[in-house]
Amino acid sequence: IIEILGSPKMERDKYENNDVAGVVTGLAWTQVGGDILFIESILSKGKGNLSITGNLGKVMKESATIAMEYIKANADDLGIDASIFEKYNVHIHVPEGATPKDGPSAGITMLTSLVSLFTQKKVKKSIAMTGEITLRGKVLPVGGIKEKILAAKRARIKELILCEENKRDIEEIKDEYLKGLTFHYVRDMSDVIDIAITKQAVKNAKKL
Repeated sequence: IIEILGSPKMERDKYENNDVAGVVTGLAWTQVGGDILFIESILSKGKGNLSITGNLGKVMKESATIAMEYIKANADDLGIDASIFEKYNVHIHVPEGATPKDGPSAGITMLTSLVSLFTQKKVKKSIAMTGEITLRGKVLPVGGIKEKILAAKRARIKELILCEENKRDIEEIKDEYLKGLTFHYVRDMSDVIDIAITKQAVKNAKKL
C-alpha cells in the first residue's frame, strides 16, 4: 500500500500513557466512523473559573459543567478538599481544535478527567469510555457503539466503560469484533470512578 499510495499523511490516534493527571481517552462517533479523542484538564492558581476549549459544541460544554458541579457536590465522598475549588481555575481541552466536536457522549470522560485531576490519581491503563451524565449522577446510553468499538480496537484499547443500557448494542455485535476487549457496564458516575481511577498517584503529582 505504501509503495502505491506513499507514506501515510496522518497517523490514527493511539492510546497514550496514564502518567499525567486529567488525561482520559473517550470514544466518539463521526460521519466517517468511530474515533478516539483525548480529554485533558489542568489546574492553575485562580478563583475557581472553568474554561473549556477545543472547538466544542453546546452539548459537550454542558457535559463539562455538569461533571464539575457533580464533583463539587460530592467532594467528601471523592476524597477531595472542597477548598481546592476556590483556589484553582480548571481548564478542560479536547485536542485537534480545528475539528468541531459535539454530542452527548463525553460526559463520563470529562468526569473521569476532572476526578483524576483533583485527586492526582492515575486513570486505569488502556481504558476508554463513552456515555452521558446527569446532574443526579446517572449515566445515560449513547449511540454509535459499533463504530466506537472498532475505533477502540484500532487504538489498542483493552477495556471499555459503557452505560448498562448499551449492553444490548454489544450483544448485536459479532464476537470476532469484541475479541480482546473487556466491558464494564455502569449506571452511576460513582461506578465510573471506581472502575477508571486507580489508587496510584500520577508521576510528579501536585500537592493541592
